[in-house]
Amino acid sequence: MDFTKFSIATQPQIDSIWTNKDYFGALKVRFSIKRNNYRVKPGLYKLGKPGKDAEVIVTSNYKLTFDTVRRSLKGINVWVLVLETYGINVWCAAGKGTFGTDELIRQINESQLQKYISHKRVIVPQLGAPGVSAYKVKKATGVSIKFGPVRAQDIKNYLAAGFRKTHEMRTVQFNIVDRLILTPVETVNSLRYLLYAILAVFLISGISSNGYSLSELWQEGIIANFYLVIAYLSGAFIAPLILPWLPFKFFAGKGLVAGLLIFIIVNIFNYENSSVLDSIAWLLISGAVSSFLTMNFTGASTYTSPSGVRKEMRIFVPIQIGLTLIGLTAF
Repeated sequence: MDFTKFSIATQPQIDSIWTNKDYFGALKVRFSIKRNNYRVKPGLYKLGKPGKDAEVIVTSNYKLTFDTVRRSLKGINVWVLVLETYGINVWCAAGKGTFGTDELIRQINESQLQKYISHKRVIVPQLGAPGVSAYKVKKATGVSIKFGPVRAQDIKNYLAAGFRKTHEMRTVQFNIVDRLILTPVETVNSLRYLLYAILAVFLISGISSNGYSLSELWQEGIIANFYLVIAYLSGAFIAPLILPWLPFKFFAGKGLVAGLLIFIIVNIFNYENSSVLDSIAWLLISGAVSSFLTMNFTGASTYTSPSGVRKEMRIFVPIQIGLTLIGLTAF
């Protein structure tokens, strides 16, 4: 029996066409529903009818990434080598070390990849490069690495061009569409904290100089939580969308400016119902809340490094706390 043919026949077959289940799953994880468990089994897969001359595309086992890669490869025959990244996308997993040299070596060896290919090379996504040492992989397995384009949809053109990348293929754009796609996850992840804050603000709003008042709780609580929700949307949704047009390098600084501006714009239409001290208090608190939430958006961006995030937190977390405390004392 030809062992090679038997092995190829038994490799899992995948399709480039998404099912309704795939679309529904993608929608759910965009809103952070069961995101941590959305994964596929690591190993070697065949797309189409790959032979020994077919290319090998390396990706993570986060199912949304895996699905995006296979959909982008419609019409070609390739091998897809999936690394165990515990349901984390390529870029984040490369930073955490799971999309890395050791795991790539392990999957090449365990899948017996070299029995299926004659060219001895794999294509690793460019965003996975921080975690992968091409030299170590080549030394351990004999398989060389080519770092492909940033985006999965460019892989076919990259292959057709003989492994040559254009400037666009090398560039992380992070444009308004990219940011809009990511905002639901960041918004939903912090939603439960907003609900806790809304409840706390309602309860605190009932406190007055005459004791605890249910009428004060209702009247002041509605206004206070309106400002709180505006600050939340400013930091979690509006600031990420207008990120390039906001001043400051740090995301927290951009969020601070967005929070202050959005509050001022909203308060223009509500100035008759607010005292000066209340307006100042909510201006400061809005800036702090918006700054904190936009700072969290660094995890969705390729613009920041772990050391950069730590530096940003050292600078802005004390500012956020300070603005909140000053705002609370102004009521």
